Order: sequence, then C-alpha cells, then structure tokens
Amino acid sequence: MPVARGRGQCLCGAVTLVAHGLGQHVDACHCRMCRTWAGGPLFAVECDGDVTFQGEEHVSVYDSSEWAQRGFCSRCGTHLFYRLKDKPWYAIPAGLLEDQALTLRQQIFIDEKPAYYELANDTPRLTGEEFLAKYASS
Repeated sequence: MPVARGRGQCLCGAVTLVAHGLGQHVDACHCRMCRTWAGGPLFAVECDGDVTFQGEEHVSVYDSSEWAQRGFCSRCGTHLFYRLKDKPWYAIPAGLLEDQALTLRQQIFIDEKPAYYELANDTPRLTGEEFLAKYASS
C-alpha cells in the first residue's frame, strides 16, 4: 500500500522533492551500476506516482542506460532518483527521504553483490535474471 507522499531534500538544500505514490518498502540493489553510483548497494523506495522538485534548475540527469536515468543535485551531488524513461516510475534513495516507517522487502541483483558485505535481513534474494524476468512480465 503506497504512502500518500514522501519528502526529501539534498545535502545543500538546493533541491527538495515530493513523491506521491511512494511505497512502504525498501529494495536493496547490488548491481554494479548502482554500487558504482551509490558507493555500496542502492537502498531505494519505489514511487509510481508524480515526483515534483523545487530547485529543479539544480537537478542534473544522467542517461545511465537506454531505458533509465539517474538524477542528482548539481551543487552537492546528492543522489535524487533513478527513473525509467518510458513510464512514470522512480526509485528514490531511502536515505534521502524524511523519516518513514519502511521495511527492507528484497535484495536484487544478488549475483553481482561483492563478497565484502552481507546484509543480515532475511529477505528474498533475486539474481538479475530473476528480477528482470519477474518485472518484465508485470
């Protein structure tokens, strides 16, 4: 059940976002691209509603693949979102959001997780292939 809205702000305060249709679960992505971007697994909350920005002139967008973009604050570098290009779906970094009652739902791209860390949470662990097959059929 989605939360009505979530709010977050970058480190320097230049960008504030409000996400409508925000989920209540966090997914941990261990893919190489997310680990490179985040410095570790990306802990993100899905949002399938509108996301609005104040300070949008400070939002920089990087086309990280043919189907997705990553956004960040151009002043302080705070990661703001991962989003799909073809539909209104965002992954908002969980640490960006103001306090929410969130739980870790699953770990994805577990086959790309390096050996130097292990999450203790007992969650489903999907390989990249399993994750893509599950959501491609949705």
